[in-house]
Amino acid sequence: MGIDWECLPARMCLSAVSGMGAACFCHPLDVLRVQMQVGGATASSAAAGTATAAKPSVGSTIKTIMARDGIMGFYNGLSAAFLRQWMYGSGRMGIYSFLLNRQKQSGQGDPNFLQKLSYGVISGGIGSFCGTPSEVAIVRMSADNQKPPADRRNYKSVVDCLIRTAKEEGLVSGLYKGATVTVIRAMCLAGSQLATYSETKEYLMRNHKDTFGSATSPQTMLVCSLVGSFISNGVSMPFDVVKSRIQNMKPPGPGESPLYNGMVDCAMKSVAKDGPLVLWRGFIPAFIKLAPYTMISLSLLENLTLLLTGKAAL
Repeated sequence: MGIDWECLPARMCLSAVSGMGAACFCHPLDVLRVQMQVGGATASSAAAGTATAAKPSVGSTIKTIMARDGIMGFYNGLSAAFLRQWMYGSGRMGIYSFLLNRQKQSGQGDPNFLQKLSYGVISGGIGSFCGTPSEVAIVRMSADNQKPPADRRNYKSVVDCLIRTAKEEGLVSGLYKGATVTVIRAMCLAGSQLATYSETKEYLMRNHKDTFGSATSPQTMLVCSLVGSFISNGVSMPFDVVKSRIQNMKPPGPGESPLYNGMVDCAMKSVAKDGPLVLWRGFIPAFIKLAPYTMISLSLLENLTLLLTGKAAL
């Protein structure tokens, strides 16, 4: 009996494998984004004993990571990134692909933009809730080396990170720290990214097929990925910054108040300290990472699905 590649579990597995392939190339940019969002160069300078008010930039954060950890510092948390693809990426792309193709096969015609948006919101929300522990692990493992040595958690692996976080901080307050903002962020990102990607592809195939060729041609994938990535990055970045800061927050000591009392408090304190643009801090590395990640992961997903089912995934 052959495998039914049209079923939801198969779609989710293909999505996870595609996401892992993209993560191999794009994870260094994720490390750069996280370290910029949680302090990056400023924290490292303070740890070295030099007072500075400079905000972390792409260049200064790259120099800091290279000086401290070398090239391998950009791959901190890669194992957590792989786990994230199975816990989050599989749901985000797999559920969307399944819902999209189920409607096409139902005889109701192609879904409109609002339906695609709703499919992306649903798949992003479910995937991100399941994947929140891996998000916590990525943020902590990516940002750990920028802390002063006495404050580092020194996780041995993603499994060690998950076990210690659950044991020391609990399930809800540890592994699911920042779950609300993580889910909201993923719903915004997946809804805008996948719906825009699908809509752009349909537009190009309907109006410019002679120029762009097939739905899975490199030029089609490039344009769709850039459009989807730019829009979704702008929509989701404020939630991403808040998520990173909450998940990297050190647990308060006895009698101490937490640094942030939820996502609204985190956003307000961040804006009060660094101005409104802090909510889009890390936009450039996030976009530079998201665009190729989108292109690689969706290209792999589209072509794997085409190979196994004879139809495109999205």
